[in-house]
Amino acid sequence: MMRYDHAVYIGRFEPLHIGHRAVLERALREAEHVIVLVGSAGAPRTTRNPWSFAERQVMIRDTLGADAARVTIAPLVDHLYNDTAWIAEVQAQVAAAGGNSGKVALIGHLKDASSYYLRAFPQWDLIDAAAVPMLSATEMRRHLFAGDAGALGLLEANVPPQVFAMLDAFRATEAFGALLDEYRHLQTYRAAWDAAPYPPTFVTADAVVVHSGHVLLVARKAQPGRGLWALPGGFVRQGETVLEAALRELREETRLRLPEPVLRGSIRGQEVFDHPDRSARGRTITHAFHFDFPAGDLPPVRGGDDAARARWVPVSEARRMRDALFEDHFFILEHFLGAAG
Repeated sequence: MMRYDHAVYIGRFEPLHIGHRAVLERALREAEHVIVLVGSAGAPRTTRNPWSFAERQVMIRDTLGADAARVTIAPLVDHLYNDTAWIAEVQAQVAAAGGNSGKVALIGHLKDASSYYLRAFPQWDLIDAAAVPMLSATEMRRHLFAGDAGALGLLEANVPPQVFAMLDAFRATEAFGALLDEYRHLQTYRAAWDAAPYPPTFVTADAVVVHSGHVLLVARKAQPGRGLWALPGGFVRQGETVLEAALRELREETRLRLPEPVLRGSIRGQEVFDHPDRSARGRTITHAFHFDFPAGDLPPVRGGDDAARARWVPVSEARRMRDALFEDHFFILEHFLGAAG
């Protein structure tokens, strides 16, 4: 007799590895039905999130065999600066999978501070699954991008055979080539700071300019995130305030010609965004300023400096651009403009 009707398992599965598989096996022993929620769904491909929800769903499904009929796999969208919205998303997905009936447990491993979410659902029992000695997912991604025989051998030893076959095939795709280019850029970028006595913390400034129901975005010209859309912004220089940096980057990247006093007078809010994993370049804290112009013709803009293009995007469209926005810029927009309806 199984103890639970439903077991909920939350993870990013980047990639699915033998530790994940061990937790799935434990969940299947504990519950009649397992609900797997795949985090970071809908995010753009990055070196930290190389695979789409659909690809990770296949990884999971291919390792289940006959147990697949007892497992529901669903996407879980991040809400980086709104834990309440993320918890609501989990609850909604579990309910949609039938988890509102019967006895429910949440399964996972309480390994460190990153496992805090396991304590966020007191209505469900918690099953603390033992860890499997193995490489971390971060190390596995590093071995994938290294690509030599030794690195691939270590990767193969830490993922199910079906998953390794997928990863090996993925290495031949155009998507992997773009990620490899980004990975090499990041390695070079980080190497430049190896001699620093302490890990550096970078400070940036971003501009959220809303005008007549549109938000101003730029297409990135360089790595990381080449081709993704982003808020105008960049690193704060010595001798300037974060607001001065935001105004300078806004002018340089969009050629927006609104006078500075007009821009300063249109600020409706500002916020610091400091999630430790918000940038692949390293610890980066950004200050975002919300400029608001409720009505009027859209001023002309064009890409400049680090921006290949600049355009006014309808707010309704920007709210659906999770898979096309750089780093945490979708969540910055979500903070200032509200979530997608």
